[in-house]
Parts: sequence; structure tokens; C-alpha cells
Amino acid sequence: MDYEPISVALKFAFLAVLYLFLLWIANSARKDLKRNRGGDADGDATLGAMPAGGYDAWLVVVRGGGIEAGTRFDVFGGVTLGRSADADVAFTDRYASGLHARLYPRGDRYFLEDMNSTNGTLLDGAACNSEVEVRDGSMIEIGDTAFRFELDRP
Repeated sequence: MDYEPISVALKFAFLAVLYLFLLWIANSARKDLKRNRGGDADGDATLGAMPAGGYDAWLVVVRGGGIEAGTRFDVFGGVTLGRSADADVAFTDRYASGLHARLYPRGDRYFLEDMNSTNGTLLDGAACNSEVEVRDGSMIEIGDTAFRFELDRP
């Protein structure tokens, strides 16, 4: 029995599936990049927008995390929060995931997004299940750790 035509067909089928997978990955990355630049996944991005009207933004530690209360973290351009050393704002909390949440600007506003953490993120006492707009004075709670979001207006 001659298996060569079947073997060639299977090789081409494998290559076709591989290329489709790579295209799917590239498309997903493109959508993520557009969303992070300030546009929606299918629309145009707002390029060059200054976060929060150009104001500096801060996360101020209220309690927990092994960080002294009152410590301020600059969030201009966005930050990640969590237990991991890879997080921009790293803290120790047994209820926090490695990369637990992220806080980022879009246009003239800031948003908080839980990064599929195990124990969730609270914004002003409510669960953050998707991206949620953060306002001046909002409280962000991850486990036993709490931060206050502040805009530094001139």
C-alpha cells in the first residue's frame, strides 16, 4: 500500500492548522494592543491621549501589604498590582495573586481591571469583574490590602 499521498496531505493539513493558529495569535495580540492604546478592539485608538487630562495619578497605601501606610506609587502610564516581583506595585498579601489587577489610563480617564485573580478585586466596596472606571478618591482593595486612588491636580 502506498502511503505517500496520505503523508503529504497530512503534512499540508498540519501546516494549514499551524498557520491558522499563528494568525489567530497575531489577531488577538493586535486587539490587545489596540485596547491598551485607548481604542476598542474593533475601533480606532485614541493616539497620544494624555492620561486623566495630563494630571499625575497616585496609589496611596491605606493599609496592609507589608507597605507603610501613606506610601505613594505613581500610576502615570498604568501599573500592575500583585504579589509577584514582576508587578509594578508588589506587596505581600496571602489573598493576592501574582499579577492580581492593573490600573491604566485610557483617554482622560483611569480604569481598574482584575486580571482573573483567585480572590477578586474590590473598587469602592464593589467587585471588579471587568474594567471599571476609577475616580479620584476611589478605594481599591485586594485581600487585606487597600489603596486610595488620587489625582494630583494643579
